[in-house]
Amino acid sequence: MTVAVVAIDGPAATGKSTTARYVAHELGWRYIDSGAFYRVAALLALRSDVDLDDPGDRARLRASLAEAEVEQRMVGGRLHTRLDGRDVTDAIRSPAVTRIVSRVADDPELRELVNEGLRDRVGREPAVIDGRDIGSIVFPDALLKIYLDASLEERARRRAREAEPPDRAEDPAVLASYEESLAVRDRADRARTTGALAPARDAVHVDTSELDLDTQAARILHLVRERLGETPSPTRGTP
Repeated sequence: MTVAVVAIDGPAATGKSTTARYVAHELGWRYIDSGAFYRVAALLALRSDVDLDDPGDRARLRASLAEAEVEQRMVGGRLHTRLDGRDVTDAIRSPAVTRIVSRVADDPELRELVNEGLRDRVGREPAVIDGRDIGSIVFPDALLKIYLDASLEERARRRAREAEPPDRAEDPAVLASYEESLAVRDRADRARTTGALAPARDAVHVDTSELDLDTQAARILHLVRERLGETPSPTRGTP
């Protein structure tokens, strides 16, 4: 049975989150950032001083995540994440969380906890969800599966523009550093034993290297409305 989900997968810095938010806004659907749930788990690991090399500590972390109440809500165009009633939007993006989130997400049992949570949320309303295995693993019967990609060089430029002052963002050495960092992350994500980064067999590939947000979102919206049997309507504008 087809599930009312638009799954947007792809490597880092391809515009998944921004595109997914835009598409969700235009459709009037819920936007869910699957990566935020792994970041919440990483935050819990830090707060509980979890040793990720200790199976017992791993089990303790899974139990903590299973008991936690995690909510996501759009506020002023930004997705906010709450953990047990407290806003952790900024905390889950901290450098400390970023350093360990990939290792936290390597746990197959923890991934299944997150996946079940995502499926429960979609059981209540249609959603646009971005991640790395949403179409291939989490929602294999999604209404539409998109695999966003872009050249490594363009992805590095985007990351540098987001994180660096203008003068450093164009520095060849800085860009080379971002390229290497993204390449390392790509290799790790593709080698993951569970939930590896890979396009679903029936995903539509969209290369965003030379596309702006309006163009790539318009392509996806057209495909969604085709699948829904709707006549495309004028967009409401970027949220």
